[in-house]
Amino acid sequence: MIDIEELKFDEKGLIPAIVQDYNTKQILMLAYMNKESLKLSLEKKETYFFSRSRNEIWHKGETSGNIQKIKNIFYDCDGDALLIEVEPKGPACHTGNVSCFYRSFLGKIENYDMEILKMLYERVKDRKTNPAEGSYTNYLFEKGIDKILKKIGEETTEVVIASKNDSKEEIVYEVSDLLYHLIVLLVDEGIRLEDVYGELGRRYYKPKEFKEEHKERKK
Repeated sequence: MIDIEELKFDEKGLIPAIVQDYNTKQILMLAYMNKESLKLSLEKKETYFFSRSRNEIWHKGETSGNIQKIKNIFYDCDGDALLIEVEPKGPACHTGNVSCFYRSFLGKIENYDMEILKMLYERVKDRKTNPAEGSYTNYLFEKGIDKILKKIGEETTEVVIASKNDSKEEIVYEVSDLLYHLIVLLVDEGIRLEDVYGELGRRYYKPKEFKEEHKERKK
């Protein structure tokens, strides 16, 4: 394990810090740290940066509430750059965008990743607190858990049928329907996507422990 003193800060005593969403792996922002802000980040487990324009340390989310809970901090092979994995409590960008990197020289590119699940979850969650007239999502919430579970059962069957038909396009379509209804269930039950990611991560990184625990549950 490297000591802070061994990192290579530039002539102004700064080191670039790339901030990444721990769950979605989306790059959120690029900022700079000095030794003091890095020590604060390690101590508080929240991101603290050094503002080059204001010449002072700032706590991300101190005024906006969009704090970043630190899950891990990596340093590169040369020790002159940091990668910080966080669980953000709101948008990283002051514009309100999830990431500061929301513009492209090549224009809008439809290259969706698991971030779309987070966006869908937030939209469904918003529908629950701010109902929209004619919304199918609100229709499901109004009908209640039995209707949601019925739809999950129906969509699961559709996935099975699509698989039996050996149609990749049909499978993708039906799996998308199933994922949507599962997200509706999660929101209705107050379960976060991060809870699911955490469980999957635990199984991935500690498969032996998971298998042993799973055996115990079956007894």
